Amino acid sequence: MENLLARTSVSVTELKQSPSAVIEKAKGAPVAVLNHNRPAAYLVPAATFAAMMERLDDLDLAELVRARASEPTIEVDPDAL
Repeated sequence: MENLLARTSVSVTELKQSPSAVIEKAKGAPVAVLNHNRPAAYLVPAATFAAMMERLDDLDLAELVRARASEPTIEVDPDAL
């Protein structure tokens, strides 16, 4: 079996049979969803997913800042805006 990135795992069949029970049992922790004993997906709480997406967006913006840091600057008069 591949390395799991969650302490709890369920089969696709278990998830289909009782998704609410799987979510309740996880108590907010990630759950590895296995298909033929291999991780096929990870189930995470909505708040965790939102935080992950926000972090990815932050990383994209940080990369953009680094890429533009070497570009010439432009003086801007705030009163002219």
